[in-house]
Amino acid sequence: MDIARSREPDHVPQEVLQHSSTPDTLATGSPGKVGLLEMEFGRNDRGTELVHHYQKSPLQIMRPLYYDLLRPDMPYTYLMSTGGGILQGDRLRTDLTFGPGTSAHVTTSAHTKVYRMEHDYAVAQSNIQVAEGAYAEYLPDPVIPFADSRLYQRTRVTLDESATLLAGETVFAGRLARDERHRYTVFASDFEVRRPDGRIVALDRVRLTPEDGQTGGLAVLGDRDVLSMLYVLTPLAPAAQLADLLHTVLAERFEEDLFLGVSALPGDVGVWVRIVGDDTESVAHANTAAWQAVHQLLTGVEAPLIRKS
Repeated sequence: MDIARSREPDHVPQEVLQHSSTPDTLATGSPGKVGLLEMEFGRNDRGTELVHHYQKSPLQIMRPLYYDLLRPDMPYTYLMSTGGGILQGDRLRTDLTFGPGTSAHVTTSAHTKVYRMEHDYAVAQSNIQVAEGAYAEYLPDPVIPFADSRLYQRTRVTLDESATLLAGETVFAGRLARDERHRYTVFASDFEVRRPDGRIVALDRVRLTPEDGQTGGLAVLGDRDVLSMLYVLTPLAPAAQLADLLHTVLAERFEEDLFLGVSALPGDVGVWVRIVGDDTESVAHANTAAWQAVHQLLTGVEAPLIRKS
């Protein structure tokens, strides 16, 4: 296994790369600084099971759980970190493979904390492959970038035309309970979906480089406290039907400090939702309502309560 190839993506945005330097603590590439997690789900007569698993600290998982009584064939798996958060010089990579006909849900056990950085930056990559007829949900908890942190987060998806993916991403302005808002140095995120032949399906880029706690006005984030995205890519329902459903569900949860939009993706491949707000619970409730509605439409059963400690 070539651990070295997990250290750096093939491209790092200049907003992040300009902070490259040699840490005065553990160097980039040292034990504990290069985390690698590989998971592959396969299908058998009983349903979906984890058929391959490799982990290198600080990344690890809990064993898959089957607590959805309406979908006893569908495992729920929690990603974890032994380090408690992301540190300067960290290079983390998670590879998720959902085999043909599988159904699985992957989330995290807690919010991801990105700690203050004096040297270099951190990278968190997720590579997701969703094969023929698979149904995958990848809904990690929010990222919290601390003051002076620098993170590049990249998610690359290879999605078969017959497969379904529900994916989410949420970032907070900082440690809100401490009145820390937009004090990170840079938060950059790329979400990219392609077909197995390389055709691009969807691309979403976020670049946040605040100055004096300001992110650049309404066109960027409106200096609000929470930014959240939900991507639904599926052949199981027309994009117009998905968009109408999400408009209806989210309109019922509309609050004054919540701004949201639902858009159909080109080629009738699905929809995406973007939400900004100042209240973490309002955004979380809106996200949960959107996921539950889509889950029920596409699977025909109610979504379970996702258990978190």
